[in-house]
Amino acid sequence: MKIEITLLLVSFFVTVILGMIIIPILRKFKVGQIEREDGPKSHLKKQGTPTMGGIMMIIAMLIIVTGAYIYLSATNQGNLANNLIPILILTIGFGVIGFIDDFKKLVLKNTKGLKPSYKMLGLLIISVAYVIYLIYGLHIGTDTYIPIIKEYIDIPIYIYIPFAILVILGTTNAVNLTDGIDGLAASVSTCIITCLTIIGIIFGHQEISIFGSCVIGAVLGFLMFNLHPAKVFMGDTGSLLLGGVISAMALYLKMPLLLIIIALVPVLETISVIIQVAYFKKTGKRVFKMTPIHHHFELSGWKENKVVAVFTLLTLMLCIIGLVII
Repeated sequence: MKIEITLLLVSFFVTVILGMIIIPILRKFKVGQIEREDGPKSHLKKQGTPTMGGIMMIIAMLIIVTGAYIYLSATNQGNLANNLIPILILTIGFGVIGFIDDFKKLVLKNTKGLKPSYKMLGLLIISVAYVIYLIYGLHIGTDTYIPIIKEYIDIPIYIYIPFAILVILGTTNAVNLTDGIDGLAASVSTCIITCLTIIGIIFGHQEISIFGSCVIGAVLGFLMFNLHPAKVFMGDTGSLLLGGVISAMALYLKMPLLLIIIALVPVLETISVIIQVAYFKKTGKRVFKMTPIHHHFELSGWKENKVVAVFTLLTLMLCIIGLVII
């Protein structure tokens, strides 16, 4: 536990320092948030707030995980060090795709950003590579843990591969949709990643506990600038990164099904959008005042801080339930 605590603290302080450096640069180059005109009116004042803050987390993770890799290699823990790299590549890869999208929209002023087909292709390539590595590189098998009954089931490989890829893409999209209120995606993601990190400790997967600790520190450092009123937003750079982290850790632990419980908030955010779109296409009417569902609560009179507090506490409780039933 000593190394995990050390990495978490170092990652936190590195991210805070990076925030002090990067946020003024983003502000100088006017890399600002673009708010939806049909969104909550209270959000219009956020127009121009620096975004792409996920860069802070990417750089911090690269520095700290690389440092952990060097330390572990130097202390004859090469296998443990090597196991950190695929998880880092997946998550940073997703963050880079988000960065390209943000860069085109916010710096190059291309309102369409990265073409959805190119974006999905990039995410798909990285996802496939990660899943193939888990199966054929680490030989972890296709057995998947079933919470509550506390047993593993062996899934045929031709089903497992598309299932695992779907988990990665679905989780990433869900976290991306959750990012819409100051501190919401970061707070919810911190709870989920902390839960997965604790599971890594319980089941003896030190690569997960080490990597998770690095990420937790980075997200908490980012939250110092992202809590309401936010001084910076994470953009797709950060939300795709965090979605990659959660899915990569869950698959490594063979517990993607646990995400249905501990990541219920992002799941509900996604379901609310699906319901809204499907119902509107069929009837021309809306089920919710606005989706993702956190905007529905805003338009129903909830303050941003209340939405974040309730959604985060709900996630915290679900994570505790998740730890009980594993």
